[in-house]
Amino acid sequence: MDERGMDERARTVAAHWDLTVAAFDDEPDHGLRDPAVRRAWAGRLAGWLPGDASDVLDAGCGTGTLSVLLAEDGHRVTGVDLAPGMVAAAEAKAARAGVPAAFLTGDAADPPTGGRRFDVVLARHLLWTLPDPHAALRAWTARLRPGGRLVLVEGRWEQPAGAPPPYGGAAGPLPWQDGVGAPELADAVRAAAASVLGGRAGGPEIRVEPLDGDPALWGRPVTDERYALTALIPGPPGRTSRR
Repeated sequence: MDERGMDERARTVAAHWDLTVAAFDDEPDHGLRDPAVRRAWAGRLAGWLPGDASDVLDAGCGTGTLSVLLAEDGHRVTGVDLAPGMVAAAEAKAARAGVPAAFLTGDAADPPTGGRRFDVVLARHLLWTLPDPHAALRAWTARLRPGGRLVLVEGRWEQPAGAPPPYGGAAGPLPWQDGVGAPELADAVRAAAASVLGGRAGGPEIRVEPLDGDPALWGRPVTDERYALTALIPGPPGRTSRR
């Protein structure tokens, strides 16, 4: 896609999500307004991230709910979202919570973080929105410090028959618009790590944790596939990753 086309796609996607900001947190797993749902996500995040304070990039942060949870747990969080309205909502949420967190407006698939490196890149339900999810996985891996980790909360979504294409088709083809299964995503993460690291290190250590059987995370029972994939990206020989 040429630069003009990408700009048009980005504007289409950003405008779509800006229109959803007011109601976005009404979903139990978005706003985490129910204390039980909030506790469920806080507990899972604590299990996926290192135990000590870490630099975390929240890619596709939305209204910043997970960013705030992580900041409350002592992590140093930078959230990125393409939609300016989402970023404004995230900033306001962090301010109300009284926690330090930085938010950037930009493409979560290629975060505008310059040469900064992070201990963790977190993305929840983002890959389906991307025209090139494999490129995003490479970009996120490249932003990790040696021994860092990807934390990807994903799934395969049940779509009603005759559902229109995302964004009315204006954003172009989305390879994973119905989500992505855990084996396919694991293979994609391995390929991304191999592309970024080359022969400098072994493959990532990948763990998949099913989430669809825990209604506390979603505020209700769900029947589609949902899971968390964590990938520990190896550092140079002799370096032990933080856990």
